[in-house]
Amino acid sequence: MNLKQLSQMLELSQTTVSRALNGYPEVNEETRRRVMDAARRHGYRPNPSARRLATGKAGMIGYVLPTGSAVDIDPHFVEFLSGLGDYARAHDFDLVLSPADAQDEETTYRRVVANKQVDALYVSSPKPADKRIKLLEQLGLPYIVHGRSEGLHFDYPFMDIDNEGAFHEAGRLLVQLGHSRIALINGQRAETFAVFRERGLRNALAASGLVLATPMIRSFAMTEENGYRAARSLLETSPRPTAIICSSLIMALGVVRAARDLGIEIPKDMSLIAHDDVFPWLKPENFSVPLATTRSSIRLAGARIAERLAARISGLEEGKSGEVWPVDLVVRGSVAGAPTRANS
Repeated sequence: MNLKQLSQMLELSQTTVSRALNGYPEVNEETRRRVMDAARRHGYRPNPSARRLATGKAGMIGYVLPTGSAVDIDPHFVEFLSGLGDYARAHDFDLVLSPADAQDEETTYRRVVANKQVDALYVSSPKPADKRIKLLEQLGLPYIVHGRSEGLHFDYPFMDIDNEGAFHEAGRLLVQLGHSRIALINGQRAETFAVFRERGLRNALAASGLVLATPMIRSFAMTEENGYRAARSLLETSPRPTAIICSSLIMALGVVRAARDLGIEIPKDMSLIAHDDVFPWLKPENFSVPLATTRSSIRLAGARIAERLAARISGLEEGKSGEVWPVDLVVRGSVAGAPTRANS
């Protein structure tokens, strides 16, 4: 079925149908739903070239992908991308990845915008005073940041989870259970989610007169091996921490392995809480001791970013609003009262 046939069937003009399919704000919601439902039922798919000519839109969401020997494939990013891709596919958007030298992403951003390759971009893993956000403000292309950047003196559109609140609640729970030697195995300090998580835990301890000491903090890329190394270095100190809060389930795999190698029982000798991005292939309840977590789906975050980008492309969303999702604290068997043994 082509556009003309779809329009005749719905008794609407081709212009109205085209605008409804492409999310123009002047089409009312009832008409938009009617057109979208009919298009799905009859298998109508717009011709990409014709849509671009008619609307001036490429139908593309872009991402500048840092590459190089120092860049690892991050399963958190892959899961986020899956959520973004699910939404994009269902709404006839394509996703364009533009590889960039990790040390010179600005050149690629400028090229992508100048060539009009995409209708909007998203930015991930923001850093304090992130130069990419400053650049996109100057270039004028619609964009959204997954996360937040501190130190910018202007508003920008973002979607984030309450990292600070999540780790504050995790820390408060451990303090309530009598823990005073609490360690943090965090993501890399250059990224603001890690800054927020450290701040949340630090404030939770401070509220009870405790201190998150520098020797109790480890910051690494979030891999299983890094989790293992960080946990070993913490658990081989004396006195060792009685609880660890970890920034990823993947790192927590390494923490559990390190505790097992050292003969440390969870939660008898050490409590453990980790952040759960809700991976379908790694579930906290399936750990040898069901793992207490702060939980927020990174896949749903990807879908939400795509939804907001589509709205910004069509003009349904304007301004530079941010949204922060609350994070659930799920208590399972990996937390208990602080041990009383002298060497714990």
